[in-house]
Amino acid sequence: MANVLIPVPDHDFDPTETGVPWRTLCQRNLRVVFATPNGKIASADPRMLTGEGLWILAPLMKADRNGQSAYEQMRECQEFRHPIAYGDLDPKNFDGIILPGGHAQGMREYLESSLLQSIVAEFFASNQPIGAICHGVLLAARSSRSAGRSVLYGKKTTALTKLMELTGWTLTRPYLGNYLRTYPETVEDEVRASLSAPEDFIRGPISTFRDSPSHLNRGFTVRDGNYLSARWFGDAHRFANEFASILVT
Repeated sequence: MANVLIPVPDHDFDPTETGVPWRTLCQRNLRVVFATPNGKIASADPRMLTGEGLWILAPLMKADRNGQSAYEQMRECQEFRHPIAYGDLDPKNFDGIILPGGHAQGMREYLESSLLQSIVAEFFASNQPIGAICHGVLLAARSSRSAGRSVLYGKKTTALTKLMELTGWTLTRPYLGNYLRTYPETVEDEVRASLSAPEDFIRGPISTFRDSPSHLNRGFTVRDGNYLSARWFGDAHRFANEFASILVT
């Protein structure tokens, strides 16, 4: 049975981008192991679960029925309730890694972790399957090879697009401030800067419709070898299914 690592911060990760891949991999009889900064049980961004404060954007932005049910099931599994600390991880014990996203400030300890960045670099060096979605691509972009270049240098990728990030931020800024801006620089701009050519960043089609188990075609992913990327939680089902297929081929 393949072992897949999913690292998350202590809090504020996106419930859909974590729960849907977990459930999909479990349905394929693949084992998922979670990791947190200090080995404590993590919790998702509560606003993405309840929609509190999102006003009329809540139906568009919070986790839908699929995302919420996947997260609630994941919370009860033994692996989620007994995570490994980042410092105790050995990439050699895993067959692949998924890097979920999230945008609230609690994500920074995950995105800025030098330990995680070195672990991600090891997965790329050994050509193991790597999946990154939304801000998870930012973690990959910040992970460097021995020569100092990002592991994404020479790869094609997508991530949370500038249009998606700035649209959501503009619409919610009057009452949520910078909630949807993890950093002053957009995810797309920072990821693009890590690539060998600007055209290696692929935005995909403009869409406000999420995918689902029965509508995988609504999602968008970019695959380059054993590296798979996606833009937002609306791509989570397609992303999870494609990643599972990479593992079992």
